[in-house]
Amino acid sequence: MISRFFFCLNLLAGLLAAGCFAATAFAQEAVVGDGRADDDKGDRTIVVTGTGLGDTPSALAYDSRTISREDLNTTPSGKIEDALSAVAGFQQFRRSDSRSSNPSAQGATLRALGGNATSRALVLLDGVPMSDPFFGYVPFNALSPERLAAARITRGGGSGPFGAGALAGTIELFSAGYEDIGPASGHVLVNDRGETETGAGLASRLGNGFAVVSGRWDRGKGFLTTPPDQSVPATAPAAFESWSIQLRAVAPLTDTIELQARGLSYDDRRTLRFEGADSSSTATDASLRLVGRGKWQFDLLGYVQSRNFSNTVVSSSSFVPVLDQRNTPSTGVGGKIELRPPVGDAHVLRIGADFRRASGQLYEDAISSRTGAVTARRNAGGANSDLGLFVEHDWSRGPLTLTAGGRVDRYEITDGFYHERNDEGVVTVDDRFPDRADWRGSYRLGALVRIGEGISLRGATYTGLRLPTLNELYRPFVVFPVTTRANADLGIERLEGYEAGIDLQMSEAASLSLTYFDNRVEGAIANVTLDPVTRQRMNIDAVQSRGVEGRSQVTVGPFHLDASFAYTDAEAREPGASFDGNRPSQTPKWAGGATLSYRPSSGRLIAATIRHIGAQFEDDQETFVLPSATTLGLYAEFPLTRVLKFVFRAENLTGETIVTRNQAGSIDVGVPRTLWAGIRFGI
Repeated sequence: MISRFFFCLNLLAGLLAAGCFAATAFAQEAVVGDGRADDDKGDRTIVVTGTGLGDTPSALAYDSRTISREDLNTTPSGKIEDALSAVAGFQQFRRSDSRSSNPSAQGATLRALGGNATSRALVLLDGVPMSDPFFGYVPFNALSPERLAAARITRGGGSGPFGAGALAGTIELFSAGYEDIGPASGHVLVNDRGETETGAGLASRLGNGFAVVSGRWDRGKGFLTTPPDQSVPATAPAAFESWSIQLRAVAPLTDTIELQARGLSYDDRRTLRFEGADSSSTATDASLRLVGRGKWQFDLLGYVQSRNFSNTVVSSSSFVPVLDQRNTPSTGVGGKIELRPPVGDAHVLRIGADFRRASGQLYEDAISSRTGAVTARRNAGGANSDLGLFVEHDWSRGPLTLTAGGRVDRYEITDGFYHERNDEGVVTVDDRFPDRADWRGSYRLGALVRIGEGISLRGATYTGLRLPTLNELYRPFVVFPVTTRANADLGIERLEGYEAGIDLQMSEAASLSLTYFDNRVEGAIANVTLDPVTRQRMNIDAVQSRGVEGRSQVTVGPFHLDASFAYTDAEAREPGASFDGNRPSQTPKWAGGATLSYRPSSGRLIAATIRHIGAQFEDDQETFVLPSATTLGLYAEFPLTRVLKFVFRAENLTGETIVTRNQAGSIDVGVPRTLWAGIRFGI
């Protein structure tokens, strides 16, 4: 693992060095040492942001929330998915976090628009889609909160850049810069099971820009996800070890043009339920971005992702390996161009195009539980691509803001195949699936009106689409004793929805936001039960989701309360099917939480977080229940010196039993009471 770590480090360093060398060389010609452009007649300070072009007025017309850097870094678990859960309605497919779940189950969705483990929400890091090219899951373990300046969650379908993936909403993550990280910062913590969490960041000025390198290493023996009364000799704790490193550099080319380069590499290994049930996920990503903030604003972005995944399935009856998903290499490439021409102070016009392509294959071996011999060797895969053209126009006049956007997507599903040989090497299955392609349009319309006294009304309607992933199309999987089949004939998912909301700013210290929404995903891809041990991925007629979301904030002296809730009435629709009218699997009706923080003096913080998630069903038949769970977490930090702070964290302080899987009474549970202590430093 160490050699792979240094290989990835050297590769990322080379990619960034090439981009930064070009940027620095160009900047030295265009910018003199005092921060002035050579051809400028007056003072013009070069401001490097490391971000994109920024928000347009339309952002306020949609149901969105920004999570600050402090809130991201003061969660009880220290995990990004915990921080995002502060927005009620955000959920992964399962309740497990990124230490004790199978990585392929880490789909992110909003408004109960799930159906399986694939992400319905578009997750962007500095504008780059982060979903795995093959599976569609989000590598939360590689998205360390301490690397981020902020996160923003916008619920509802999107039609701007990469809008074809924003079916349930968009989760934007913004990397931290020099001012956030400082010359050096980091933390070291240990918990009551002897597990450790270590992270560090170094930042330096790069001429008029900056460079940041950050790393994180988490390791531990884990906890038992199997209840004591179901434990067997083969039962093993959910051990984990993961590291990630990110290199990022930002440099000005002129006083209005900025080059951004970023590289990310990670390696994650986990064990789930039984000895030998091991998984791994690895990646090396790189991106380059050119942002212009002149009269004609532009944002050019290109990225490449190299990912891999492996997984060993252990039988829940014989407790020996029965499937070796030994290799799943995949590649993602893409980019976008966005232009904002000068059209007057009252208008913002965005036009552009984006492209994404995902390709990958799986290689797996079926193994006899009696002899241990390989009984079948399977190879499957294909490629998906999407080319989108988009335009969006915002118009503001006094208290009124109107926005209209549309995009058209050309998608292709190509090169699909499934190949199987028996133990003697004889081909038993050789399926080649026909290529498919089509054009699809989508739109979003929004309005915001400020009616005075801190009151704003907003409304929006939108459509969207999502392509099935390579995983859904071609890869079957097993969570014993249930096998879920792939389906190469899956069609796209299409969203239609609307929402209306009110925002109340009673004072600088108190605010309230309420949103009603009605979203419908036609052709939703769900895991449909065929018999007690078999499911099939299928496009069902629809998933209908209606509900109310709310958030309130109150500050009184050193106390601050931030609370949110989501009530969602969701139904799966398939006339004549046994599950018609049922709630989709893994979707609660109620979710909510609140954080009460107390800052008695500078540098001190005490925060308590309570979270509730309502009862869910494991399956589409509403047969197996995951009971509701309410957890309490704590975070505290106290200064020791000018640069050192003592940190204490508590996860699930009350020891609530969090059922994460219930398959005919076979149970998995989530994190037990866990106490962390350590230091945080910053120079």
